[in-house]
Amino acid sequence: MYRSHVLVCGGTGCTSSGSERIVSALEKEIKASNLEEEVKVIKTGCFGLCALGPIMIIYPEGAFYSMVKVEDIPEIVSEHLVKGRIVTRLLYQETVKDDTIKSLNHTQFYAKQKRVALRNCGVIDPENINEYIGMDGYMALGKVLSEMTPEDVVKCVTDSGLRGRGGGGFPTGRKWSFAAAQPKGQKYVCCNADEGDPGAFMDRSVLEGDPHVVIEAMAIAGYAIGANQGYIYVRAEYPIAVKRLQIAINQARENGLLGKNILGSDFDFDLELRLGAGAFVCGEETALMTSIEGKRGEPRPRPPFPAVKGLFGKPTVLNNVETYANIPQIILKGADWFAAMGTEKSKGTKVFALGGKIHNTGLVEVPMGTTLREIIEEIGGGIPNGKKFKAAQTGGPSGGCIPAEHLDIPIDYDNLIAIGSMMGSGGLIVMDEDTCMVDIAKFFLEFTVDESCGKCTPCRIGTKRLYEILDKITKGKATMEDLDKMEELCYHIKANSLCGLGQTAPNPVLSTLHYFRDEYIAHIVDKKCPAGVCKALLSYVIDENKCKGCTLCAKVCPAGAIEGSVKVAHKIDTKKCLKCGACIEKCRFGAIMKK
Repeated sequence: MYRSHVLVCGGTGCTSSGSERIVSALEKEIKASNLEEEVKVIKTGCFGLCALGPIMIIYPEGAFYSMVKVEDIPEIVSEHLVKGRIVTRLLYQETVKDDTIKSLNHTQFYAKQKRVALRNCGVIDPENINEYIGMDGYMALGKVLSEMTPEDVVKCVTDSGLRGRGGGGFPTGRKWSFAAAQPKGQKYVCCNADEGDPGAFMDRSVLEGDPHVVIEAMAIAGYAIGANQGYIYVRAEYPIAVKRLQIAINQARENGLLGKNILGSDFDFDLELRLGAGAFVCGEETALMTSIEGKRGEPRPRPPFPAVKGLFGKPTVLNNVETYANIPQIILKGADWFAAMGTEKSKGTKVFALGGKIHNTGLVEVPMGTTLREIIEEIGGGIPNGKKFKAAQTGGPSGGCIPAEHLDIPIDYDNLIAIGSMMGSGGLIVMDEDTCMVDIAKFFLEFTVDESCGKCTPCRIGTKRLYEILDKITKGKATMEDLDKMEELCYHIKANSLCGLGQTAPNPVLSTLHYFRDEYIAHIVDKKCPAGVCKALLSYVIDENKCKGCTLCAKVCPAGAIEGSVKVAHKIDTKKCLKCGACIEKCRFGAIMKK
């Protein structure tokens, strides 16, 4: 028995911040202090507060240390672990109140969260199956094999109201029932872990922090539809997730939880990993299956749908990581428990990757129906530097921008579609007043153009033409006729593309056109970027009343565009100016501005 447990985040975010070095330094100091029999260091998954990494929590006190540096470790060990004195200067300040430490669950970031899919992330060692089992792991699989028929399982998932968390929101139980109804024979269960939306890292974090939950859920799905083989399609750019998934699969096999006669039953089920090369289109279900088959990842026409004819032409169930992460808890706690959370048509919780212009970037999991305002202002801590909220992008390249007028809308599948966006897999990028909405639309279109597989003409050529028009607008070279042409092209692409990538590619353009048309018109008619982002439409000027003639701006200008002598107001030659902004950064008197 250890008297203290030190949990260090081992997710990708904290790993990139140096948590591996923190663990090494901890183990070295603990050994030097002869505490190896008393203190246990555990690498966990993501805690959620990614902006505060590297993160460390020491139990039983629950001391939450943030932004820990290697040089802080000797003090933490000597003061906290040896003498029992918490190092208050390193604590996350929200956990300190009246010289006492309050639970992390009572902080602003966690208070409104409800963790189901993320319940074990940051809590257990993801590379130790015993810790997962200690948190009721594989009990749902045991219950299914000993107490439930396949029909019971499908009914339970159906009654829970769980909808696919990968973006489409299709009822999970109905999808399973379609595959279960197919004639007996070879069937497959697949997991989409090819998360590719810019700014999205929900599925990766579940795989890194709780890989066994996906394995258990896929085995349950296999039992429900009559499949004995599963594949997890995970992108190769997720090395930590790939490593921990393989460890988890090996451990499950060794413990009789994968393979033949699982838990003494007559049910056989095994899993294999398939690594994706990072093609965004392989997040589309038919393209993903084509890639698993060893072919070029391109979508196939539907119908037939995968539940009838999927992987290798056999009935297949495909769900994403977050969808599977809910299954064991639904089986253990019942459909009514899950259905009691959320809204009438969108049950349960949703994980969001909160990023952009927000104080608390990271992972959040909230009940469906939570408003955008609650997520941004209460959980996210609001917009930094006193800036105003302008819009939130949900659904990545397939989604849309939600303006301030819809801040109080309850977030669920149907509400987001009604205002021109979509849930997507859960990326939520916050934008402030300094964001150009035309530039945002252009950014997502550039991504889509790069990621189009090229199989169908509307997507291959249409998105390229859309991007070209947006590029003209940001350079002040477009006309109002271009705007009309762009809008018409958006609807053509939506109606005629083969798969979801092309069908949803115009969404960022259409939503920004709907809510921020005045910005498009300003770019076209006034040749101005209201947010001061589009370089081609900017000019830098020096206010002669503020300029002190210090010459710093002239010294840093790479183009020699600034003229003037010491103690005399300077001027910028706009023909030479590169609009790099180096002069604004250097000016100490606020004399240079963008117009």
